[in-house]
Amino acid sequence: MIKIGLIVNPIAGMGGSVGLKGTDGEMYEKAVKLGARQVTSIRIEEVLSLITRTDIEFTVATGKMGEDYIKNYNFNYDVIGEIKNNTSSKDTKRIINEMIKNKIKLLIFVGGDGTARDVLDVVKMDIPVIAVPSGVKMFSSVFALSAHAAAKMINTFSNKFIEKEVLDIDEEAFRNNKLAAKHYGYVKVPDIENVLQGKKNASNVKGSAKNSKKEVAKYIVEKMKENFLYILGPGTTVKAITDELNVEKVLLGIDAVYNKKLVGSDLNENEILKLIKNYENVKIIVTPIGGNGFIFGRGSKQITPNILKLVKKENIILVSTIEKIDDLECLRVDTGDYEVDKELSGFIDVIIGYNEGITMKIKY
Repeated sequence: MIKIGLIVNPIAGMGGSVGLKGTDGEMYEKAVKLGARQVTSIRIEEVLSLITRTDIEFTVATGKMGEDYIKNYNFNYDVIGEIKNNTSSKDTKRIINEMIKNKIKLLIFVGGDGTARDVLDVVKMDIPVIAVPSGVKMFSSVFALSAHAAAKMINTFSNKFIEKEVLDIDEEAFRNNKLAAKHYGYVKVPDIENVLQGKKNASNVKGSAKNSKKEVAKYIVEKMKENFLYILGPGTTVKAITDELNVEKVLLGIDAVYNKKLVGSDLNENEILKLIKNYENVKIIVTPIGGNGFIFGRGSKQITPNILKLVKKENIILVSTIEKIDDLECLRVDTGDYEVDKELSGFIDVIIGYNEGITMKIKY
């Protein structure tokens, strides 16, 4: 039997749908007041339901950091550690240390970049990890592409490992419209093909890329229809559209325009749903994340499955530069709703210039 540790950050990802761009520190209480729902419980239960191998036994964190989920499945497990009602990174580090003393051979953790940093601080390169994506910020290449991909890693891992990067961003800077990422180190992960996300690439600020974004923006603005609500995702490519419209854009947030006028800024899920209810015709404009190709599920958590069920794939407009697209094998979605991901999958056109596009495949 292979002894595997399992630890869950119960508050990871809660700030996403409510537009907080993270749940570190005091942001958790603010997320709760805004009506945020727990995310990690859904993600880990999805993973646990897909595990098929029978040669593993779990050492799990107590309560909502692991035990509460695994007890619903037919696994051999023991419980370790103690926690209070409000958990913190100190709990994560302390319990992982106890797991290592209990001689785990691999650690599964559920969370975002902040949790990945806590894991790195303890395991370093000594214990391999499988990272289940469940945070607001997930720019590290250590994360599996989805819960299904994480389950595949668990079902198929052997003794072959590779190094993957852990990085994190400054949440305060992120909330102030600045993306400041810092490299923290590497951890070992199972070497399994096509299950790990790429790290986010920096925005291209070269003259050719800037010109491409302007061409895309000019074309999109010319094609905007009257009496249509346009929900605008984050990123510099989408910001070029608002620059063309001469309206403000929250670079790392979600905004909305109607008849080329700003009607919503830095929107959360509930605010987007209210706008959709008030406007009959709705389209979403987003750009893939450079380096990993995600269009939903990373960086734009406010655009939730509930929203995508209403707007539908045919009303999604993708924009990009050719430089970004050339680095991508495909586009990705990981909304947290597997059925929505399936609906979004398949081929879609991406606008890469003035009246110029390319067809790409969305995978889930």
